[in-house]
Amino acid sequence: MQNLGRTRSQPRSNRSMPLGGMDYADPKKKSNYVGKILMAAMLTALCILMLKQSPSFNTPSVFSRHEPGVTHVLVTGGAGYIGSHAALRLLKESYRVTIVDNLSRGNLGAIRILQELFPEPGRLQFIYADLGDAKSVHKIFSQNAFDAVMHFAAVAYVGESTLDPLKYYHNITSNTLTVLEAMATHGVPTLIYSSTCATYGEPEKMPITEGTPQLPINPYGKAKKMAEDIILDFHKNSNMAVMILRYFNVIGSDPDGRLGEAPRPELREHGRISGACFDAARGIIPGLKVRGTDYKTPDGTCIRDYIDVTDLVDAHVKALEKARPGKVGIYNVGTGRGRSVKEFVEACKAATGVPIKVDFLPRRPGDYAEVYSDPTKIRNELNWTAKYTDLQESLQVAWRWQKSHLNGYVSSLATSLATS
Repeated sequence: MQNLGRTRSQPRSNRSMPLGGMDYADPKKKSNYVGKILMAAMLTALCILMLKQSPSFNTPSVFSRHEPGVTHVLVTGGAGYIGSHAALRLLKESYRVTIVDNLSRGNLGAIRILQELFPEPGRLQFIYADLGDAKSVHKIFSQNAFDAVMHFAAVAYVGESTLDPLKYYHNITSNTLTVLEAMATHGVPTLIYSSTCATYGEPEKMPITEGTPQLPINPYGKAKKMAEDIILDFHKNSNMAVMILRYFNVIGSDPDGRLGEAPRPELREHGRISGACFDAARGIIPGLKVRGTDYKTPDGTCIRDYIDVTDLVDAHVKALEKARPGKVGIYNVGTGRGRSVKEFVEACKAATGVPIKVDFLPRRPGDYAEVYSDPTKIRNELNWTAKYTDLQESLQVAWRWQKSHLNGYVSSLATSLATS
């Protein structure tokens, strides 16, 4: 360490001296300083010249140009639970994929796994960016030749949306507008929009069809409906191909165990019931909290339509394949069968083999009693039907991933970094 209290060895007359509130520098030191700047500038110019002469400098990235026979899909939120599974499916189907995520809810470990599975040049790229930054979004679109966008990126917890509604309107509605503007500016022809059954609110009739009135009762559902309205209004004077998928309660994980759901620990209170079940089975939380036992349902708990994530991403790929210029398709993505929360808890106990303790609490604000889909339209028009409809089996698949990833993607990421 330097001795900051050492005796000065230079005469004070050689140092710059204050005079009348101004410093007058030593001319020799000033000359040295200017010389260093000139030297740095010359070296920088030389490096740029050498780079420009390099054969690869002026060669554009394969992601920046359209290629016959290759469909380049931007997956927003591709580091998240559903987005990463969609990216995996697209890559398996030989699509070119760019993932944009700010990692506020997503996992870098999921990106690393996808990169390891598809290391070939031109298959996958990850861009760290926030869709709330319009300048960054337009830069991404200007530097990449996208053929389609799958827009997953969104905060997505009903309970959290009632506590912090402005976050949801910014993150969902405003960011969707930014993405749509960038698509229009840069001529991207196809949008697959990830929406939700929460836009329907609490319908009087079941099952829910695409014609059921949209009357959302929480900020999450309202923000998604606003985003849908923006897309539909824009489409009236556009030739863009648009598909809107309103899906129900997502469960499960990749059957081959490569990807799973790993939400932030601080969000457990707001997360999916499957995550809470697994946390209780692992002893991370003392038990499962079931909110609401006085709904007008057979056993008093909420009824939901649980859709396996593998089926869900299959619906997205089919929507992409069927999208047509100037057309809009709106589809419910569900099994068509409602299951109560009590049924779900029993299935989770059976899947994990753990006698999970259950605490019954008052209702959570913004929840609704009964929601399940009528999947007739998507079956008839997209030839899609849910295949993974055994609730216990979907939970067993997800439970296997949870048991082998006790710290989520952290252990996978550490292993990848250690071997790279």
